[in-house]
Amino acid sequence: MRKSFILLLISFGLCFLSHAQPSVQTGADRVDDYIWLLQGRRVAVCGNQTSMVGNIHLVDTLLKRNVNVVKIFCPEHGFRGNAEAGAHIASGTDPKTGLPIISLYGKNKKPTPEQMQNIDFVVFDLQDVGCRFYTYISTLHYVMEAAAENNIPVIVFDRPNPNGYFVDGPVLDPKFKSFVGMHPVPVVYGMTIGEYARMINGEGWLAGGIHCNLAVVTLKHYTHNTRYKLPVSPSPNLSNAESIYLYPSLCLFEGTNISVGRGTPLPFQIYGAPSLLAGSYRFTPKPIPGVSENPPHNGKECRGFYLKEYATAHLDSANSFNLQYLTTAYRQYPDKEHFFTNANFFDKLAGTDQLRKQLVSGMSEEEIRMSWQEDLEKFKVTREKYLLYPDF
Repeated sequence: MRKSFILLLISFGLCFLSHAQPSVQTGADRVDDYIWLLQGRRVAVCGNQTSMVGNIHLVDTLLKRNVNVVKIFCPEHGFRGNAEAGAHIASGTDPKTGLPIISLYGKNKKPTPEQMQNIDFVVFDLQDVGCRFYTYISTLHYVMEAAAENNIPVIVFDRPNPNGYFVDGPVLDPKFKSFVGMHPVPVVYGMTIGEYARMINGEGWLAGGIHCNLAVVTLKHYTHNTRYKLPVSPSPNLSNAESIYLYPSLCLFEGTNISVGRGTPLPFQIYGAPSLLAGSYRFTPKPIPGVSENPPHNGKECRGFYLKEYATAHLDSANSFNLQYLTTAYRQYPDKEHFFTNANFFDKLAGTDQLRKQLVSGMSEEEIRMSWQEDLEKFKVTREKYLLYPDF
């Protein structure tokens, strides 16, 4: 039964773009293709506010179609997506459906054997943004691992990757493995979350090399050159397409004394600091409930750069993230000894300590990029084995 259902689901319509370029259809949207498998089964859903079927939440859709949803797993930011990055997410009950919600952020990042009891299938439906340090792929890893250990199949409802049109950045050194980087992949890996799940399985990255009984309900009308603007914000500080395009370039600042605009209306669209010696844009971070309760440089005017217009005009046609923001900020920061406020966290985000050392040594952007090309090319060969859609 389980082997045959995997083969069937994996074959679900890998439909390529036609000349008319119809709109992308997500895995969750393809209700008639998977509903028969879930009816009469006990189903756990790993989802959040992005888990939508049209204008209706996936959980509500399944319940309406008489699927026995028994529990909800939720990632960082919570089931309704209203908690700031790094905030403790408590388990509880969904007030709309009465279903138990189990948080997979905090101490309980991996479902326990007890939490996996009385489940026939896990449906995983989270909107990724294609960056190694965005923690939904880490949640995916732990859900697959727990499911494999308890002999429960996982069905990933695939969604487009808004940064899925390029591959770039240093490949993670396993010595720097953490929840913001669990696998030896570059900062930007150019895969949908369904393709990424296949890679986790195929490369034996689950504990002990075990394999998850995995199926992917594929996208329709998608290629890796498709530019896709998310209909629902994937997390509080990624509020629009520009912030998502800029996220790979700016997130590395989170281990430094540079603000990325948390506590302003433009998170991940600006950057700066009170003592930065470059830039004409000024902003003052302030607490925003549910988004940024205590932002860096709270109440202090920062000098820096406004990037939203640049993102709109250029980033969706680029094939790399911008390293110049980081190199420029380091050069223009007067107190270099205190630029890296959390060097350990910076190294975890970068996946290596080499980038930090290269910045300190004064290496140029071109020299830094050359240093990761060999590992990047090896990753591209690995990546190709797991792609489900035409590549760029």
